[in-house]
Amino acid sequence: MRRGNKRKFARVKNQRAALYKGLATALIEHGKINTTLAKAKSLSQFIDKLIAKAKKKDIASRRLVRQNIGDKATNKLFFDIAPRFQNRSGGYTKVLRLGRRTSDGAEIAQIKFTN
Repeated sequence: MRRGNKRKFARVKNQRAALYKGLATALIEHGKINTTLAKAKSLSQFIDKLIAKAKKKDIASRRLVRQNIGDKATNKLFFDIAPRFQNRSGGYTKVLRLGRRTSDGAEIAQIKFTN
């Protein structure tokens, strides 16, 4: 079991944080995005934690979420997405494999919110 080991994507901490912020913002704004399988799996963990915080609907959780994503995405997460999952305790995203990319052979996946 790999406890505490996270994917680093050959980036330093602040670059990795920016990667997650961009992917999470795009997922919240568009509802689904295509990316590599490894990034989709990591983003799934990241976005599930944000939704769990957004379900609390207090000012402290709003400030914690705003640290990780932008203002526009925070509002959409709190008012549109989190209320859909109010009766659900986890599993807010779904990762679907789409095949391999022709240029470099990386496995592509689509990540989207569950119903």
